[in-house]
Amino acid sequence: MEDALPKGQCGACGYAGCMAYAEAVVLNADVPPTLCIPGKEPVAKAVAELTGKAAAAMDPRIAQVKCAGSNEKALGAYSYNGIEDCVAANLLFGGPKACKHGCLGLGTCVKSCPFGALSMSEAGLPTVDPEKCTGCGVCAGACPKQVIAMSPLDAHVQVNCNSKDKGPVARKACSVACIACTLCMKECPHGAIKMENNLATVDAKVCVEKCSEAKCLAKCPTKAIRSALNGISGNENQTTAAAACASCAQ
Repeated sequence: MEDALPKGQCGACGYAGCMAYAEAVVLNADVPPTLCIPGKEPVAKAVAELTGKAAAAMDPRIAQVKCAGSNEKALGAYSYNGIEDCVAANLLFGGPKACKHGCLGLGTCVKSCPFGALSMSEAGLPTVDPEKCTGCGVCAGACPKQVIAMSPLDAHVQVNCNSKDKGPVARKACSVACIACTLCMKECPHGAIKMENNLATVDAKVCVEKCSEAKCLAKCPTKAIRSALNGISGNENQTTAAAACASCAQ
């Protein structure tokens, strides 16, 4: 059974490694064959066939960095000279950035990724390699700021901000922060965007099913809402949108 698993030992299944999951899915009738997130549907089907269980459909996902506050765009609160680790830096007054919700840029998520799908850009932000990202979620668990989220692979747009501060406070700390102006929400004719705790949130399911032209992107004054890694932007095709998103994250 273990040979059917990718052996990334990421723990996304909730078990301590591939061997532990293999044993559980064979011995326990209640353990589904779809818990291996990195393996996606091919692995789920293989596990289902080997165990005689039914495999439900799996929605592929990818890591999303909910912060565009690069070294140039986000203000610092103080100079940090400690351990190059986000968890450690976060213990010191929430980290060296003025925005206490943003990426600290010390690469803890990069070091945690078992598939080498993350790297740090020169701007001080992690970037995701869509060819390597399995959506396991290990990086999301490693981030003390909860800046990284798992997004549906077919998502059209994403909010590149994690700030829960009110607009004036958020904008003072970072020039590309969501300022809770609600313009994107008002522009969306499908009700896919809502404002929660001063931050725009997108219902990816509604957006994917109903939207073919992301008009909300043009309305955001700070460009906090952008094309998703594999999404659409206006009338552009997916390849163009992905390239645009990759460049704006630099």
